[in-house]
Amino acid sequence: MAEKDKKMKKVLWICNIMLPAVARKLSLPYSNREGWLSGIFDRITEKKGEIEISVCFPIGKLTAKEEELLSGLTVNGAKCYGFHENLNTPEIYDSGLEREFREIFEKTEPDMIHIFGTEFPHALAAARAFGKPERTLVGIQGLCYEIAKVYMAGLPEEVQRKVTFRDFLRRDSLKQQQEKFYLRGKNEIEAISLAGHITGRTRFDREGTSRINGKALYHSMNETMRSSFYEGMWDPEACEKHSIFLGQGDYPLKGFHFLLQAMPEILKKYPDAMLYVSGNSVISHQTVREKIKLPAYGKYLLSLIKSYHLEDRVVMLGKLSEEEMKQQFLKSNVFVCASVLENSPNTVGEAMLLGVPVVASRAGGIPDMITDGSEGLLFETGNPADLASAVDKIFSKEKDAEGDTLAVRISKAGRRRAKNAHDGETNYRRLLEIYGDILGA
Repeated sequence: MAEKDKKMKKVLWICNIMLPAVARKLSLPYSNREGWLSGIFDRITEKKGEIEISVCFPIGKLTAKEEELLSGLTVNGAKCYGFHENLNTPEIYDSGLEREFREIFEKTEPDMIHIFGTEFPHALAAARAFGKPERTLVGIQGLCYEIAKVYMAGLPEEVQRKVTFRDFLRRDSLKQQQEKFYLRGKNEIEAISLAGHITGRTRFDREGTSRINGKALYHSMNETMRSSFYEGMWDPEACEKHSIFLGQGDYPLKGFHFLLQAMPEILKKYPDAMLYVSGNSVISHQTVREKIKLPAYGKYLLSLIKSYHLEDRVVMLGKLSEEEMKQQFLKSNVFVCASVLENSPNTVGEAMLLGVPVVASRAGGIPDMITDGSEGLLFETGNPADLASAVDKIFSKEKDAEGDTLAVRISKAGRRRAKNAHDGETNYRRLLEIYGDILGA
């Protein structure tokens, strides 16, 4: 082999968030929103093999000292770079990002770039600035242009049109939120069209990207979850009986309203049932300030809670850390994903890794994660009655000949499936294979 072929190949990661490992170095707060990214980052930097990784990510307003610390920062051997993007307005394209990326490319001289996700304008800016489709890999998380089509998630028309004081001030009504997803979708479509390679995990993302860019090579690859979720096991005797956990409920797509509509039926048989919801709360209304900040969707949720007398049945947990999220999974009787569209939600993967019984909508790529009836239960998307029936089956104490309830059988089978799909070493080796294919190794 020629000496030049032995040189370590350089791959630049373009991420949606500052990785927690980087934020900790800078003593900055960080998001666990894309925990699977930390999983593969830890794996690939620990191995220190034939690939040299650099990482870049959006940064907000940093102090001069923080900017200085970031300049030249290395984490686990990976050089780190920031680019300036307003993540509060992801529907607005900033051409200045292309200049920033060209500067980063000059510093890193990457042999290829790996863009994680297409939801933000920087994905398009990076693909444009790099200008090498054959060396551009885009990892699909969700698809904004598909989300836009179903964003309202069956809300009544009068709710869709409603505009609260908060919505008016922020120009963020439900109709405007949907329009923003359509705008994001336009950038996303161009970003995908400029990529020669795509990674995904489901038939949903494969078919969706193929309709945009049929010439791109599609590489199947599963995700590695956050490390703590590979340890611990759900115990049906230790969990809070008849407790339901929803991972997010701050906008219609996540289907919080369907779960509220299902609760009366669940409570008929299980009057002690409780619903716990993590993430941003859009229904807080204890103070005047909170009431002023209520969005239209929040007001609709509150109307359902009042109508169904659920005031004492719903608990908003707020944002949870990785460990808090894990503990909430383990103490829950069932995890529900009620979304009208998902590709491969990390919360479902994390719940399955821990053995938590999962009830999920038959939407997007979810059926590729769960075999219905054995590894979890799937319900008709947007159907509260079907959702309630699935939860009832998980709560049932009826046992099979071996003495196991359906919840226990699903727990065991779901965990086996998830441990195989999200195996860190397998996914690490698969990523290297994909890089090798692209780089001609």
